[in-house]
Amino acid sequence: MLQISKPKPKPNLISVAESYEYCRKITADYAKTFYLGTLLMPKEKSRAIWAIYAWCRRTDELVDGAKARYTTEETLAEWERQLESIFAGQPIDDTDVALADTVERFPMDIQPFRDMIAGQGMDLYRNRYQTFEELKLYCYRVAGTVGLMSNAVLGIGHCNTAVPWERDRKIYDPTKEAVALGIAMQLTNILRDVGEDAQRGRIYLPLDDLAAFDYTEQDLLAGVNDERWKAMMAFQIKRARQYYQDAEKGIKYLIRDSRLPVWASLMLYQGILGAIEYNNYDVFNKRAFVSKPMKLAALPIAWLRAQAL
Repeated sequence: MLQISKPKPKPNLISVAESYEYCRKITADYAKTFYLGTLLMPKEKSRAIWAIYAWCRRTDELVDGAKARYTTEETLAEWERQLESIFAGQPIDDTDVALADTVERFPMDIQPFRDMIAGQGMDLYRNRYQTFEELKLYCYRVAGTVGLMSNAVLGIGHCNTAVPWERDRKIYDPTKEAVALGIAMQLTNILRDVGEDAQRGRIYLPLDDLAAFDYTEQDLLAGVNDERWKAMMAFQIKRARQYYQDAEKGIKYLIRDSRLPVWASLMLYQGILGAIEYNNYDVFNKRAFVSKPMKLAALPIAWLRAQAL
């Protein structure tokens, strides 16, 4: 019987502080809008979120990065074994050091991490999704799981509007809303990156939705931006916004110092949908993004919502 050895730690791993700094740089480089939201958190929480993001980014790179063509199911199985080592307090490489420390400081379930690996595995054999339900499972695995990972760091508290005689009631756990935010963000990524994905032969928009608007795969791959496309994109944006609205309902249940960064991240990321509309739905030739002045203008509103909602 074939024996599969466990990953071995790299000798002379960097310090915990150095590992967190490395994770911070990864987050700042690859997720600028998301990174801005993390800067509004207490230092310990922001570092933990950077560690989680860095792991998620590296997981995504296995199927979308420069060496993705060499990734197999065994590669992902090896990555899962490395994950198990992290949760056992035995980091394998430099970036793992921060996540191992985060897991110790903020105890969390390993299952969302496993689910994310399974989501990346879907990209090994799928580049089309027929229905939204199929796409929703993918979105949960690669992004909704991030909401579950993050909740352990953000912390659950009492609702802002809780009256004194309800303070002893069981605290509501906004798991459903956390997943909704992850799905909303992934749908936003999909809509923003249609052109880039098409160049790689991937279509993440449900084929049933394309057919409903009499728009074909060939149209998408050719970058046709006509009235059919605009109507279909408006439909997709409306769906994504509904997930953001569902996610908003859970923010008030977070510990107070976590509400502002989550509101800010939600608002800034949702702003990408508005940028797509502003670009006349041309995601083939223009990358939708939220400008720095708009990001700064959103922060006071996010602060008010964090206090009042």
